[in-house]
Amino acid sequence: MNNEHKVLINEITHLLQGGNAHADLKKALDGLPPKLRGVKVDKLPYTIWQLVEHIRIAQWDMLEFSKDGSHESPNWPDDYWPKELAPKDDEAWNECIKQIDDDLKALIELVKSEDIYEKIPHGDGQTILREALQAADHNAYHIAEIIVIRRLLGAW
Repeated sequence: MNNEHKVLINEITHLLQGGNAHADLKKALDGLPPKLRGVKVDKLPYTIWQLVEHIRIAQWDMLEFSKDGSHESPNWPDDYWPKELAPKDDEAWNECIKQIDDDLKALIELVKSEDIYEKIPHGDGQTILREALQAADHNAYHIAEIIVIRRLLGAW
């Protein structure tokens, strides 16, 4: 691996972990009172729980697509967004956060171990590079929404 490739891998890894210009999920959720996880703010379509669960589902799908030619993505958009406003309990919340963390680590390992420029054999032009950048962008977008909801709830 040449130096430029190492620099790129390090930058992608950093971006997936939260980058420089925005908060990561851990920071966005730090200190969030459990009672606010399912509160719907007026005129906004999602709760914090729905955003967190959506991040989990979408990131998992991008990771599995990148790894597994037999992976079948959920139906868009219905299966990417939970209907429930709040997690059923703390265990469901904690399991969701753990899967996000575990899948993010797995995606970073994939970025570090694969040729990020090669087309994914079962895709239609996607590369690991594209999937990693898409995951980072997607997560950042929805993490920002979580922060906006927290601000509107007076909990930021």
